[in-house]
Amino acid sequence: MGYVDNVTKELYGYLPELTKKDDFEEFWIRTIRQAKEVPLNPERVEVEYPSKHVKVYAISYNGMDDTRIHGWYIVPAFLKKEKYPCLIHYHGFNGSRGEPSGFMHWVMMGMAVLSVDCRDQGGRTGNHAAYTHGFMRSVASKGVHDKHEYYYRYAYMDSLKAIDFACAQDETDSDKMIIEGGSQGGALGMAVAALDNRPALAMVDVPSNSNLVARVEGNHGAYASVAEYLKRHPEQTDLVMDNLSYFDTMNMADKISCPVLASVALKDEVCPAQMYFATYNRIPGEKQIYIYPFNGHEGGGSRHTEVKLSYLNSSFSEWFQ
Repeated sequence: MGYVDNVTKELYGYLPELTKKDDFEEFWIRTIRQAKEVPLNPERVEVEYPSKHVKVYAISYNGMDDTRIHGWYIVPAFLKKEKYPCLIHYHGFNGSRGEPSGFMHWVMMGMAVLSVDCRDQGGRTGNHAAYTHGFMRSVASKGVHDKHEYYYRYAYMDSLKAIDFACAQDETDSDKMIIEGGSQGGALGMAVAALDNRPALAMVDVPSNSNLVARVEGNHGAYASVAEYLKRHPEQTDLVMDNLSYFDTMNMADKISCPVLASVALKDEVCPAQMYFATYNRIPGEKQIYIYPFNGHEGGGSRHTEVKLSYLNSSFSEWFQ
């Protein structure tokens, strides 16, 4: 047995007890219904871009509520096709839709790309949701006192409605949808793959929002803000832990039907690898995970981007003819 096999063998058996509540399924059915009732009102405006080989559009749509979610939609015009596979990118914590140049490797692969903001983070997107309680340090504790107000209820639905936006574009082949992201973006990818059957593939790196009780207990990453919140409000501990269970991807994993290509890093203290394995080990279908033994939260970086490109070329080659 080699070094990596030896240090990771216990991860593949890691199955902490699920925290799923009896009304878990009904909660998400009602939530999705509520989100779908909000008109999408999609808009896109072409922006001048230095490369004439792509079309770049600034886009927006209504998320869970009337909050306008902003992003980019990029089309590989140099291929002159009517329809393209579409990759939807979800960013990491406190990030944004990024810049179009950051997605050109996907465009060169022959895909349209949709990259969207998370509300209330580092991009152009604000937040129209109302909250009845204060929070600590970051949006990961915003609304954590009420599962219907919790920040990630909105973020998950905003991300699901990104698929609605992509499918509404003339250039998108809605049968060829890929979701991709790292850290928080990996969590959004896992949640969307569980809540929606349209993705054909999820590529997620160093994913967050898995085994959330342990994340809070260990002060890991954004969930240190929930621990800080509970220092102020210890009487809410059971309530908060119960509320988080609805957003824990390990409780959603059994609903994921598309293939999953994942990665983790063993020196990651923000989103520890073990935490994600609580989700990964419960994915019932096709899955593959890359482990970077001496990397931290940066994960496999550009090296792993090459892995993802190679995976697409080998597993979905007919998409890129």
